[in-house]
Amino acid sequence: MDKTLFSLEGKKALITGSYQGLGLVLAQGLAAHGAHVILNGRNETAVQNMTEKFNQEGLSASYASFDVTDPSAVNAAIQELEETAGPIDILVNNAGIQRRHPIEEFPIDEWDDVIKVNLSAAFYVSKAVIPGMVRNGQGKIINIGSVQSKLGRATISAYAASKGGIEMLTKNLCAELAQKNIQINGIAPGYFATEMTEALVNDEEFSAWLCGRTPAGRWGDPKELVGAAVFLASDASTFVNGQMIYVDGGMTAVV
Repeated sequence: MDKTLFSLEGKKALITGSYQGLGLVLAQGLAAHGAHVILNGRNETAVQNMTEKFNQEGLSASYASFDVTDPSAVNAAIQELEETAGPIDILVNNAGIQRRHPIEEFPIDEWDDVIKVNLSAAFYVSKAVIPGMVRNGQGKIINIGSVQSKLGRATISAYAASKGGIEMLTKNLCAELAQKNIQINGIAPGYFATEMTEALVNDEEFSAWLCGRTPAGRWGDPKELVGAAVFLASDASTFVNGQMIYVDGGMTAVV
């Protein structure tokens, strides 16, 4: 049995939106399994500080501060990264935002922002890294979806639409790239306690509903996403393609 099946030694992993929240936890997990992680975010000071913390903890990391919603900035950043260190081996499209409004009150600009950050950015960054992966003869793209890739909920129409789009983008990239030894899969988290969900975590009524709706009976711990990410980033998943792994405590398995 190959004991290196889940090793990420020698791999370069770019994780968008990764100086806080779920992206940070995913970056820490990939780095702990041997990857050199490239942290990303628009706040250059915050990204740089987090990169220094990684290095102080013995984790291999660098950073690239660029706006994932700006195709020109994305292309320039990926070109610079590839000229410096070669093609990206692993891309995790994690950057995301949430806005909540009833549909009849949903501001158009906020709808556009959610779609641009959550869905269009995944397209922009994937499009930029794929040529290098093709030249390299291999690659892994992990798109971060949500239980809202499959389930609707009041007041989050933009978020749900964007995450549904992520699932279909994942399937279509698989259709185009699987024969080129590039695996494109996704992770769809359930409800996890993060900065983005802090208000919901502190809402006793919502937390009671959530725990009753989820077979596991609790909120997820962000660290519980790392196993799926390492699996999809490693050689353990070379014949897994176009799939969404729902890490949701069973929420999407029941009615």
